[in-house]
Amino acid sequence: MFDYLTPGSISVMLGGVYKYQDNHTVLKSACLPEETVTHTHRASRGKMTFPFVLFVLLLSSTAHAFQYTELAQHIDNHQEEYVEALRDWVAIESDSSNVQKRPDLHRMMELVAQKLRLMGGAVELVDVGEQELPNGQMLALPKVVTARFGSDADKHTVCVYGHVDVQPAKREDGWATDPYNLTDINGNLYGRGASDNKAPVLAWIHAVEAYQALNMELPVNVKFVIEGMEETGSNGLDAMIVAQRDTFFSDVDYIIISDCGWLSRRPALTYGTRGNCYFFAEVDGPKQDLHSGVYGGAVIEPMIDLIGVLDSLISPSGKILVPGIREAVAPLSDDEWRMYQDIQFDMDNYKNKIGIDQLMYSNKVDLLAHLWRYPTVTIHGIEGAFSDPGTKTVIPAKVIGKFSIRQVPDMDPAVVKKQVTDYLHSVFAKRKSPNRLKVTMVIGAKPWLANTQHPLYEAGKAAVKRVFDMDPDLIREGGTIPIAKTFQDVTGKSLIMMPIGGFDDGLHSQNEKMSRYNYIEGTKLFIAFLNEVSQIKKTTV
Repeated sequence: MFDYLTPGSISVMLGGVYKYQDNHTVLKSACLPEETVTHTHRASRGKMTFPFVLFVLLLSSTAHAFQYTELAQHIDNHQEEYVEALRDWVAIESDSSNVQKRPDLHRMMELVAQKLRLMGGAVELVDVGEQELPNGQMLALPKVVTARFGSDADKHTVCVYGHVDVQPAKREDGWATDPYNLTDINGNLYGRGASDNKAPVLAWIHAVEAYQALNMELPVNVKFVIEGMEETGSNGLDAMIVAQRDTFFSDVDYIIISDCGWLSRRPALTYGTRGNCYFFAEVDGPKQDLHSGVYGGAVIEPMIDLIGVLDSLISPSGKILVPGIREAVAPLSDDEWRMYQDIQFDMDNYKNKIGIDQLMYSNKVDLLAHLWRYPTVTIHGIEGAFSDPGTKTVIPAKVIGKFSIRQVPDMDPAVVKKQVTDYLHSVFAKRKSPNRLKVTMVIGAKPWLANTQHPLYEAGKAAVKRVFDMDPDLIREGGTIPIAKTFQDVTGKSLIMMPIGGFDDGLHSQNEKMSRYNYIEGTKLFIAFLNEVSQIKKTTV
C-alpha cells in the first residue's frame, strides 16, 4: 500500500504540512495511519517510495529541532546588543513613587512603544487617567503600552505583562555602583530595575524579535501589556483591563507574567503570590513639634503612643496578634507539605545571602510556608520622626507608622482592613491618650493562586527542560503582584508566572542585578515556551 505516495498524500496522512518562510518544511505529525493511504494517492506528479517518506519524516523532526538551535544561536550572537538595550532602559530613572521623576516615566513608556513599533507591532499608548496627589494636585499617569504581533485565529494568543517603573535608588543608599548606569561585574548586570522588571520585559521582546530576524513565523500570537506604575499599586491598570476585556483581551488565551525570581539556582515556575494590605497609623498630638527639654514630661508624646500601637501587631516569635487574621488562613495540605519538601532550598545559603545568623524557623518546610502561604506583619517606617544624621531634641507633633500585612488564601483585604482598624483603636483606647489615632489602608491587594496541573504549566516545564535540561521547581512568591489576580478575575483566562530573575538579584534593594546568564538563557526560555504553548489543544483555557 505504500508503493506510490505523492506530496499531497503525505499532507493528507499527516494532517497537513507547515511551510515556514525560511523554507524548512515541518510536518504536523509523524503518524502514518494505514487507513489514510489509498490508491487515490498514486503519483500524478512523480512517485515516492516509503523509505523516502520516512526520510521526510526524519527531516521534519530535525528541522523543528534545528529551528530552536538556530533561534538560540541568534540570541547568543546578539547578547551584547541585548545588554546595551538594557543599559539604555536602566539609564532612565523611571521611579513611579517620585512625582518629580514623572517626565522620566513618560519617556520610558514612549521608549517601550517605539521599540515595539519598530518591530512592526500594532502599538497603542493607552491613557489611564490621572493620579491625585496628597495635596490635591492632579498628575497624569504614565500611559500603558499595548502591542500585538499576529492575529491568526487558528493560533493561541498569549498576553505578556510587564512593568518598566522602578523602586527609588541613590548611590548614597549603599550602592557600589551608579544605580542608573548598568555595570557589568563578573557576569552580573547591576542597575536599578535590571531584574525588576526591565530585563524580563526586554527578554520577551527579544524572543519575538528573534523569530522575526530569522524570518520564522511566531508559533502563537503575542500581545504585550507594559505599565509604568506597578511599584506604587498599578494605578489605572485595573480599570483599563476591565474596559478592554471585550476588545484587546477578548482573544487572549493565556497570560504570562515574568516579574518574580527563582528560589535557588534551579529554574522555577511560580504558581502563587501573597497579597498585601498596607496601612498608615497616624498619631496626632500637639499643634507643632516641641522642644523635648522644655516640654518633655509634660505632654503625652505621639511617638510613644505610636510605638505602643505598632508593638501590639506582632509578637517576638512572629505571631500576628490581630484577632481573626490567623483563623482565616487556608490550612497547609499534606500534598503541599510534600511539595515543599522536594523543593531545592539551602537554608544556610539563604542566611548568608541576607547576612544573618538566625532565621525565624529552623526547617525548610516551615520557612517556605511562612514565606509563601502564611500572612506576615512588617513595620516599614515612621514618617515625621527624626531620621537624619546627628541629633535633634524634638517631640514630633504628628507621626505616621507604616506597616503591611501580607495576604494569603483565604484572607479578604476588606475584612482585614476592619480587623486591623478595630483592633488598633481598641489598643489605643486602653492607653487613655489625649492624642488622636487614624488608621488608613492604602493598598488592599488580594493573593493569587494557580492550578499547577494546567497544560500551561506543563508547557512551562517542557520549555525549562529544553533550555536548562532540568525540571523546574514549582514555587510560590512571598511578594505581591496585584495585577495577577485582576487579570484572572476579569478575563477568566489562565495565567502563569515564568521568572528568569535569580534568587540573589536583590530586588528593591541596593545593588540590584540581573545575571547575564539568566538574561540570555531566559530569552531562550521564552522562545521555547511560545513553541510549547502552541502545542496546547485549542479547547483548553
